[in-house]
Amino acid sequence: MLEETRLHRIRALLSTLNRISTEQLIQHLNVSRETVRRDIVKLENLGELRRVHGGVVALGAEPEPPLSVRATVRGKEKQAIARTAVQQLRAGQTIFIDAGSTTSVVADELVSMPGMTIITNSLSVASRLTESEYARSLSHEVILLGGEMGPVTQATCGVMTIRELQRFRADVALLSPVGISSQSGASSFTHHEAAIAEAMIGNANKRIILADHSKIGVTSRMVYARIADIDMIISDEAASSRDDWAALQACCEEVIAA
Repeated sequence: MLEETRLHRIRALLSTLNRISTEQLIQHLNVSRETVRRDIVKLENLGELRRVHGGVVALGAEPEPPLSVRATVRGKEKQAIARTAVQQLRAGQTIFIDAGSTTSVVADELVSMPGMTIITNSLSVASRLTESEYARSLSHEVILLGGEMGPVTQATCGVMTIRELQRFRADVALLSPVGISSQSGASSFTHHEAAIAEAMIGNANKRIILADHSKIGVTSRMVYARIADIDMIISDEAASSRDDWAALQACCEEVIAA
């Protein structure tokens, strides 16, 4: 295998997995340990990866922690954002909701808005809207999109999910990105999550970004929506101290600090 081909494969693996062991590279490339070592050194010298014990990691943005971890962080802020988001809705609307810790809280807040049709790829959102007798009494129609299961996000993704999603048209899309920036727009870390959010953006009449203050001014790896594609941004009170907040207020139609 040519060196150029090996380097390309290592880059592709890093873009997906973020961290790869030396043994994985040896097996994937089917070359010697010494060859892998030389390729790693070359890519490190190019500034494309960093060597760690037992393997390599990609440089740049880190992936989000698992949903179970994110759900315990900035809980009060996410509740304030979720309450404000639900205030933008009307009974009987069709809503897209993507996978995220903030959108999971939105599901809990939807008890005040009966008769909604919720289309989501999030197992957490779907289960919260259907698991109790009280939730079932609200007469929500909950549609869980099919597709491949993502182990970290606990959500479906992939070509099948996108195809199914594109059959629907929603009144509102509620999306929770990794970052929202006045320069680049809304972004996610993985292309799977970005593809779902992009499809929801393209098939909704109103697009609302839900992002706590830690995400303001942040750009992750995959941009899925320009500021021009976003109708509203909802964050928490602490967002007003972020450097990019004023710029977001200037370039987005409506920006709210919950």
